[in-house]
Amino acid sequence: MKKNSSSRPSKRMRKTELQEKILAFLEKEKRQAFNYKQIAYAIDAKDFHMDVINLLDELAANDIIQEVGLGRYKAPANRGTENVGFFIRRSNGKNAVLIDDEQIMVAERNSMHALNGDKVRVMISAARKGVEPEAQVLEILEAKDQVFIGELKVDRNVARLVPDSKFLAADIILNRNKLRGGKDGDKAIARITIWKDEEMCPRGEVVDILGRKGENNAEMHAILAEFGLPYKYPENVEKAADKISAGITPEEVAKREDFRGITTFTIDPRDAKDFDDALSIRVLANGNYEVGVHIADVTHYVTPGSVIDKEAQNRATSVYLVDRTIPMLPEHLCNGICSLRPNEEKLTFSAIFEMDAQANVVNSRIGRTVIRSDRRFTYEEAQQRIETGEGDFATEINVLNGLAKQLRKRRYDNGALEFDRAEVRFDIDETGRPLSVYFKESKDANKLIEEFMLLANIAVAEKIGKVPSGKKAKTFVYRVHDTPDADKLSNLSSIASRFGFKINAEGRSTEVNKSLNRMLRDVKGRGEETMLSMLAIRSMAKAIYTTANVGHYGLAVPFYTHFTSPIRRYPDMMVHRLLQRYADGGRSADKIKVEEQCKHSSDMEQLAANAERASIRYKQVEYMRDRLGQVYEGVISGVTEWGVYVELNENLCEGLVPVRDLADDYYDYDEKNYCLTGRKTHRKYTLGDRVKVQVARADLDKKQLDFALISDDGNPNRPLPQEKKNHGRNQPRQKQRRKKR
Repeated sequence: MKKNSSSRPSKRMRKTELQEKILAFLEKEKRQAFNYKQIAYAIDAKDFHMDVINLLDELAANDIIQEVGLGRYKAPANRGTENVGFFIRRSNGKNAVLIDDEQIMVAERNSMHALNGDKVRVMISAARKGVEPEAQVLEILEAKDQVFIGELKVDRNVARLVPDSKFLAADIILNRNKLRGGKDGDKAIARITIWKDEEMCPRGEVVDILGRKGENNAEMHAILAEFGLPYKYPENVEKAADKISAGITPEEVAKREDFRGITTFTIDPRDAKDFDDALSIRVLANGNYEVGVHIADVTHYVTPGSVIDKEAQNRATSVYLVDRTIPMLPEHLCNGICSLRPNEEKLTFSAIFEMDAQANVVNSRIGRTVIRSDRRFTYEEAQQRIETGEGDFATEINVLNGLAKQLRKRRYDNGALEFDRAEVRFDIDETGRPLSVYFKESKDANKLIEEFMLLANIAVAEKIGKVPSGKKAKTFVYRVHDTPDADKLSNLSSIASRFGFKINAEGRSTEVNKSLNRMLRDVKGRGEETMLSMLAIRSMAKAIYTTANVGHYGLAVPFYTHFTSPIRRYPDMMVHRLLQRYADGGRSADKIKVEEQCKHSSDMEQLAANAERASIRYKQVEYMRDRLGQVYEGVISGVTEWGVYVELNENLCEGLVPVRDLADDYYDYDEKNYCLTGRKTHRKYTLGDRVKVQVARADLDKKQLDFALISDDGNPNRPLPQEKKNHGRNQPRQKQRRKKR
């Protein structure tokens, strides 16, 4: 019997219905972008994933919806109408305006010479099939205050700044008579004062002269200025700090718990000067240990609203470049009266723990104290006592190390993440020139300090954040780490499974983290170690400061803060003040004001991290500049549409193999699988692949190394065949896939 085709919807009808639901959903949520899974779930089409994927591709191809990122879709912006966004200026001329996570191209002739980051009002052209929309700047609503760093070029007729910036292609024309003493070839900072529509180059003024181009001080100051970070300390703040005395009077000591007679020491890097934490230990009558985590009491000396406090608040953090520290506080405070130097009485804010032999915390208390450190240890000296059991205070250090190991094991058992990435360090001469590269190892002595700092930070956060049922927690500064990006974690799980590793991309965070730690341990020494480790790190959210406590995912704890480094972090100063305020019975602090400072501190922390990375890149390029033509083994550490990045095994220097140099084929970029694939040869370059490269170019201005791939016969600029890797349990399947190609 012939079936009645009208008893079920036709294929055409189902497609129409799906399209209506998709468009209705995206229009309703027009300010956000979604992937196909989210859309399928939202419109109750979970069983029709492929239909949804195909339809989304078709709608995007016909400009009915927008694909704003790989596999992420949203409703189209209102074309032919005005909108407000932020201008993105690029030195390659590909300017754009960012509106609701979408970038729309802006031709230079339609830019009104807006600068990167300016808030602008634009007119967006109406959509036409097959033609990318464009925007025209109608008005610069808010001009972002910014400066540009570059090289002065001065001749008889004109002076100009050639910017290093990737956000400005044009030179800045300067008044030859107002160069602040700058000469041709100097590194300088300039500000744009006017940029007329009819002129190709803006006009500006010199803000400061940093020194001769190529000199270490000038280049390090240029990096700081590039990120808007201060490179010198205001004289009035230094003078205000110099007037402060240690002030450890009998009256002040009487207000505090006295630890001056208890064994206390610091453990820090060998070149450290600002010792902001110390440990004390003694055995109690009941056989338990009392461990004190003593932190410099900076807020005793820095009063709210003072010039020192305002400067520290604005800086928010010390900045650590390759060859120097730019302190948050004046040197008299950070390296002087606040630093917990040995054989000097110091005021501290402390977390005191009574612990049994299994490192269980029996009791704890937090309060202001006074200490006298008996010894300043470097990490190397403390490590020697751990390894040999010999030397002064070896017994105390080994007891603390035993407790720390138990604390650490318990953390990992509870689901804390265990990333272990080598840090690059340089030996440099008196001029700042890098002589050699070495890796900073984290040994037991480092982990000992880390574990007790974590314990103190958790205890402080719990003291304020944990409140009885029915009570409301007071405003506080938390250090939070949100859950990983679900899409990135799912992609990592999929890629890891190809190598025989199982990652739980869903479920309880404890189980997810345990599976990640298991993978990170098991992958060590294997060819895919770099790739999977990098993908795991990239799937993680960034930790930030906030008053809204969501816990710390990476540490697997519900309460966490930063209490242990007030010399170098302003949030720690905020925590100290709030602790004392509430201990004195004070009311909850203004949440809006505290949150604003948290946001500023998070932003400045990110800028400081970017500056540190830039200084490392500069020194890497400077170091490799003397090694042009040399061949190294490395690992592909990044894959982009413009090439692959390779990290050298010997020194972790990273350089780019431009896709233009892969001359044997045309390579397509696969963002999801982190690889470039040749159209004819099907040769792949994938994140984590081992390769040989030759140092081809070293551009200090751009802080960029270029490498050339070396084939097995030793010739440059010829792609290597992809290495055959032993993937263990997956080996038969890998061979089978290769046969199918």
